[in-house]
Amino acid sequence: MNYDKFLQVFSLITLGVLFGLMFMGGYVSSSGVGLSCPKWPLCPHGLVPSPEFIIEYTHRTIAASTGLLVLLTMVFVLRGKNSVKSTKIFSIIATCAVLGQIFLGGVVINEKLRALLVTAHLGLGLVLYSSIIFVVINIYYTNLRLKLSSSSTLNSVTSITSTPPPPPPPTRSNDDKSSVKFFSNKSGL
Repeated sequence: MNYDKFLQVFSLITLGVLFGLMFMGGYVSSSGVGLSCPKWPLCPHGLVPSPEFIIEYTHRTIAASTGLLVLLTMVFVLRGKNSVKSTKIFSIIATCAVLGQIFLGGVVINEKLRALLVTAHLGLGLVLYSSIIFVVINIYYTNLRLKLSSSSTLNSVTSITSTPPPPPPPTRSNDDKSSVKFFSNKSGL
């Protein structure tokens, strides 16, 4: 698998995990278990939570994984030789948004789920999600453009080497000129 295809698959995986995180965040918020882990970043009992913390702990674990995936996506996009400028910019925006989400998630917990903070957390999540969608779509179309340009180059090279040159256009002889005179004389009838 070449680097561009790898980047396309990796960014799509990042988008899928991010969608799962947002789904889980919605569940945590609507089910009222947002403060089941009252401390941030870890739940009581450290890395291995007790059963009453499992939903919030799962959300935080997916969030940490997503943050790492978004950061790696940015690194891979910046290293890619075929990445366009807008893809690089949006991958940086996504990474800044994920860092903001980590900070804001901690503030939301420490401030006991204040509505304005929860709404800001959701809003920044939407900025993050849209940025990753843009990155995924842009990588797809960049790869498609590269594929089409390489196949058209290959086709033109193949056609140049495999087909004989076209025959030269016919030349007019003196007989052809007389037939023109013949038809022009008949037009007077």
